[in-house]
Amino acid sequence: MTILYLLIPLSLILLGLAVWAFFWAVKNDQFDDLEGPAYRILFDEDENDLSPEQRQKTKQKSAAPTDQDTPDDPEPRS
Repeated sequence: MTILYLLIPLSLILLGLAVWAFFWAVKNDQFDDLEGPAYRILFDEDENDLSPEQRQKTKQKSAAPTDQDTPDDPEPRS
């Protein structure tokens, strides 16, 4: 019976911590998008996910030819 004097306040403190953690998570947008990360892993990078600056950089990289871009020609050029 005397253990209840310890367990009841301890359980109330634990409950208070759990409620505080829940409200902290809601305030910091931890529950904002629950399904997005699950679907995001299924797809490659999409241009819609990038900012406009990042879109321009990827377009410039794909448009700029490099020395390593050679046709699949098995015969060497002379």
